[in-house]
Amino acid sequence: MDNTNDIKILMESIGKKASLASKILSNTTDKEKNIALRNISSNIRQDINYILSENKKDLQKAAQNNKATSIIDRLTLNSEKIESIALSIDSISKLTDPVGKILSEWEQPNGLCIKRVTIPIGVIGIIYESRPNVTADAAALCLKSGNASILRGGSDSFYSCQAIYNSIRKGLSQSNLSEDSVQFVPTTDRNAVGYMLSGLNENIDVIVPRGGKSLVSRVREEARVPVFGHLEGICHVYIHKSADLKKAIAITLNSKMRRPSICGAAETLLIDKSIANKYLPQIIEALVNEGCEIRGDQDVQAIDNRVTDVSDLDWDTEYLDAIISVRIVNDENQAIDHIMLHGTGHTEAIVTEDKSVSAYFTERVDSSIVLINASTQFADGGEFGFGAEIGISTGRLHARGPIGVDQLTTFKYIVTGNGQLRP
Repeated sequence: MDNTNDIKILMESIGKKASLASKILSNTTDKEKNIALRNISSNIRQDINYILSENKKDLQKAAQNNKATSIIDRLTLNSEKIESIALSIDSISKLTDPVGKILSEWEQPNGLCIKRVTIPIGVIGIIYESRPNVTADAAALCLKSGNASILRGGSDSFYSCQAIYNSIRKGLSQSNLSEDSVQFVPTTDRNAVGYMLSGLNENIDVIVPRGGKSLVSRVREEARVPVFGHLEGICHVYIHKSADLKKAIAITLNSKMRRPSICGAAETLLIDKSIANKYLPQIIEALVNEGCEIRGDQDVQAIDNRVTDVSDLDWDTEYLDAIISVRIVNDENQAIDHIMLHGTGHTEAIVTEDKSVSAYFTERVDSSIVLINASTQFADGGEFGFGAEIGISTGRLHARGPIGVDQLTTFKYIVTGNGQLRP
């Protein structure tokens, strides 16, 4: 067999195993799932030294390949991050079981009783890059929601992801759950992604991409199964003329600079013309002091000579770095128009003390997450109380915003009669 056939055989085997495991997992009790999750988090804590040693291999490779700072930031693990991964799994185990919830129920005039009840989706394929923590988050969320998962990490984080997966597999075996409930693609060959996008002979029910623009674009072009995901995270902070100055400075700074490399980081700042001369000098000063590059037009440059030229391309760029574009707008309508034209439906924030304006903004901005007087970096499943997330979805399917356990379920109808026949 040549390499292509080897990959095909490998991936088809993974698909079959995951499909079989999902049928068993869908009927696993919440108690059994929670025991497995706690065992997984325990193993991750116990295996910390091994995970860190494998992470060093990825970091050394990234340095040799001159990877961007943003990639290295997402890739790096330490003791605190591994404990955070374990805590996230623990928090997922404490969530209410999303399976078996009665979403609605009613009785028809003919006496039929109808219930709409949540069930697992089946097999979730997750394709991600440079984020070792996604291995644990995705596996745990899928497990809690009764879904089998197939994880395909990026080549940048291959050793780290595989190390975490080994801890997951041990936890499953200790819990008497099928180790096939969570599968990890043990190759960096890009053909493996293509096979996952094909659906692995209808064994994958949903694909969740989590990575850069090229990955998500490929998923959208090639996927033969439904996709939960987003193309880019071009997020905006809009400062209305009624905004509190201290809030405006703090929210802008946190939205951009807390972690510039995440998809919820602000890439564009919009500010009302009537307050620009008063507010922008202090906002720019705070950003520059944190090492942020500011790009703006001549009006913004006139306020601070450290501002560099902005191009049309900048408004459509997800920097994932310490760079922000700034535009002065006339009012909330021009701000909304800018977001509608250049936004990607991910996350937007408004800073205002005017409740009527915040209501107007949230009604008209059609992004998956809209915040009022809070940082865009709250665009995170953990911060929403989901325990963790697989990713952020900007699509129109039922999963929108952070994808947690509830978004990983679908439903069926249970109809109870008493001998009714249709005339």
